Amino acid sequence: MSRLLSVVLPVYNEEESIQPFVKALCAVLDAELPDYSYEIICVDDGSVDNTRMLLREIAQQDTRVRVVSFSRNFGHQAALTAGLDRSRGDAVITMDCDFQDPPEVIPELVVAWEQGSKVVYARRKARADAFFKKVTAGLFYRLIDRLSDVQIPRQVADFRLLDRVVVDNLLRLGEQARYLRGMVAWLGFRSAFVDFDRPERLHGETHYPLKKMLRFAMDGLVGFSLAPLKLALWVGMLSILLALGFIVYMFIDHFARGVDYPLFKWLTVALFGFMGAQFILIWVLGEYVGRIYGDVRNRPLYVVEEETRAEHDGEGG
Repeated sequence: MSRLLSVVLPVYNEEESIQPFVKALCAVLDAELPDYSYEIICVDDGSVDNTRMLLREIAQQDTRVRVVSFSRNFGHQAALTAGLDRSRGDAVITMDCDFQDPPEVIPELVVAWEQGSKVVYARRKARADAFFKKVTAGLFYRLIDRLSDVQIPRQVADFRLLDRVVVDNLLRLGEQARYLRGMVAWLGFRSAFVDFDRPERLHGETHYPLKKMLRFAMDGLVGFSLAPLKLALWVGMLSILLALGFIVYMFIDHFARGVDYPLFKWLTVALFGFMGAQFILIWVLGEYVGRIYGDVRNRPLYVVEEETRAEHDGEGG
């Protein structure tokens, strides 16, 4: 019996590209992976153009295509999650349908999976995005790489292949503000990379304007780093050290040079030190909040990839 591949496509206002993309995707899967059966799960994320109607037509013509339609726009990560929820494949490929994730890369992902990798990332060697997006994306990944408790691969987005065991464990993670790139990395399964050149978007405009990019970045930073909570500690320590430095300077200036400082200056320095102490107390409070946040996310304490045990021969002992 052939193994099943699931391809999950989040779709939002893609009336110009969805039909040619599904056609190109099926052509690659039919020609390059004849030993696999496949299903394509298109999740319409509340499109306001003709995308939903076109998806219905595609599904009526090809039984391998399944369409899930949201009542409104819930976001890219929610659409990916809905597709993963409904996938049945031994491996699941997630990708966008704007041709910036080329279907021709899929056979290479499958080869890496067949060689034993549980997660196979499609990594961009070059990207044809606007200068602003390149710069902001680069800054974000450097920031999250330094601050995150999890090593999140760079130059990868949501174009990847996940083994069924990875998908099953991923769906156990119950947080609402989902950052799947970090969540997949957090699971820790053996991974591999397939490099490709990311082409320009053929139709339409990006569905990640600045506002959504900032919200997405915040989900990634807050979801996988407690560094913002620790910022108060460093600010508090700096304030206290500066206050102590000012006090030492004022004492030396007073006794060595006979300079008299009015009371309000001493009080100002003292208040500066107390402000630092308050920041440290905020940091302590933040540590407790961080632990509560970790419990509320309800992530599993561990992830099991496989389990082996000896079989009993049925004899008593």
